[in-house]
Amino acid sequence: MKETAILMILILTGLTTFAQDQDRDTLQDSGYKRRVLESTEIDILGSYYSQDGDNAAVSGGIGTEKLTDFTPTIVISIPLNEDDVLTLDAGISSYTSASSSNINPFDGNQPADPFQASSGASKADIWMNVSGTYSHSSDDRNRIWSTKLSISNEYDYSSFGLGGSYSWLFNEKNTEFSVNANMYMDKWDLLYPIELRQFVTSGESEGEDRVPWEKITGNTDYNPSFTGFKDGSRNSYSLGLGFSQILSKRLQASLSLDLVVQDGLLSTPFQRVYFADKDDSFIENFQLADDVERLPGTRKKVAIGGRVNYFFNEIFTARGYYRYYLDDWGISSHTASIEIPVKITDKFTLYPSYRFYNQTAADYFAPHEQHLSTEEYYTSDYDLSKFKSNQYGFGVTYTDIFTKTHLWKFGLKSIDLKFHRYERNSSFNSNMFSFGIKFIMDEK
Repeated sequence: MKETAILMILILTGLTTFAQDQDRDTLQDSGYKRRVLESTEIDILGSYYSQDGDNAAVSGGIGTEKLTDFTPTIVISIPLNEDDVLTLDAGISSYTSASSSNINPFDGNQPADPFQASSGASKADIWMNVSGTYSHSSDDRNRIWSTKLSISNEYDYSSFGLGGSYSWLFNEKNTEFSVNANMYMDKWDLLYPIELRQFVTSGESEGEDRVPWEKITGNTDYNPSFTGFKDGSRNSYSLGLGFSQILSKRLQASLSLDLVVQDGLLSTPFQRVYFADKDDSFIENFQLADDVERLPGTRKKVAIGGRVNYFFNEIFTARGYYRYYLDDWGISSHTASIEIPVKITDKFTLYPSYRFYNQTAADYFAPHEQHLSTEEYYTSDYDLSKFKSNQYGFGVTYTDIFTKTHLWKFGLKSIDLKFHRYERNSSFNSNMFSFGIKFIMDEK
C-alpha cells in the first residue's frame, strides 16, 4: 500500500498548492476585510455513554457488553489574522468495560464468567486525543483550505493522522464543492486473551498473568494451535467529495461520496472465536478460546449520502439524511435520519430526531461456536452481523447572540444538551447524554 500512501500525500499537497495559487490570482485591493473568525472561541464538550448487551466479542459472541464512558473535550479556535484560523482539540475518554475486563477473566475475586465483569486491571482504560487544524480562506471567502494533524493513544492502541480539505463556493455562494483526504497510521499492541498467550508461536504479547490450569474442565487436554500476528500496524486512507446547492430560499440539498481503503491488522487481537468442531474447555464458567478473530488484511469501503434541509417558517425546520454503504467484506447498509428543530423562543430551540439503520452480515461472521476451524477468516463480533437499529434523540439549545453572560473575559454564546437512545434488534442498547458550552472572548 505504499503507492496509496504516496498518492494521499500528493493529494494533500496538491490541495494546498492549488488553494494558494487560486488565492493569489484573486487578491483584492488592500482595505477592510471582515475576519473569518472575529475572536477566540472555546467549546467545552462532554458526554456520558452507557451500553449493555449479551454478545460480547471479547468472549466470542456471548457475555456482557456493559460499558460506561465519560469523555470531556475542549476545542479552542484562534483567529491568527483576517483569513487564518487555528483550531486545537484535546479530549480524554475514560471508560470501564465489563467486556474488555474479560481479556483476562481470571484476575478477579469471583469465579470467571463471560456474563460477569472481572475486577482486574483490564476493566478500565483511558483514551487521549490531540489534534490541530489550520484553515485559510481566500479574500473573497469563496475558497477554504485546511490541514489537520491528530495523535491519539490508549493502553493497547495508538494512532497518527494527517488530513487536508478544500472547499470552493461559487454561483454567489449558492453552490459549494468540497474535497477532503485523510490518512491514519495506527498500531496495535498485540494483546491476546490470557489463555492463549503461552501458545503464541509468532508475534508478541503483553502480560504473563497466571491462568489456573488446575481448574480446567471439559476437554482437559487444552492445546490450541495458536499463531500470533506478525505485525500490529493498520493504515487507513480516505477520500471524500461533497456537493451542496441552495435550491431556493427554503430548500438546501447536498450529496457526498466517501471512499476508504484499509490495510494491515484489521482483526482485534483479543477477540475470541470458538469452533464447532473443537471440544470445549472451561475454567470455572469461562470457555477457553479456540482462536482469536481473523479477518482479511485489506478492506475497501464506499458510502454515498444525501441531505435535504427545508425551512418551513420561523419555528420549524426539517433536516433529512440518507446514506448507502458497501464494502468488500460483504456488508451493505442503509441509514436514514430526520431531525426537526423547533425554535420556541429567540433563545431556545428543541431538536427531536430519529435514525434508522440496517445492515447485512459480513462474509466472515458467525455466532458463538458456529465457525469451523478449517475456515480462513472468522469473527463473532456482532458489529459485523446482520442487524437493524433505531436511535431516538432529543436536544435543547440555548443561544445568546449578544453574549451577555460572562465568565472572566469570555461571553457565553450557547449551551447544548442532548440525549440519544439506541436500540438494536438483539440484546444491545445504549444511552448517551452530551453537552456543549461555547464561549467567545470579549476583546473590549
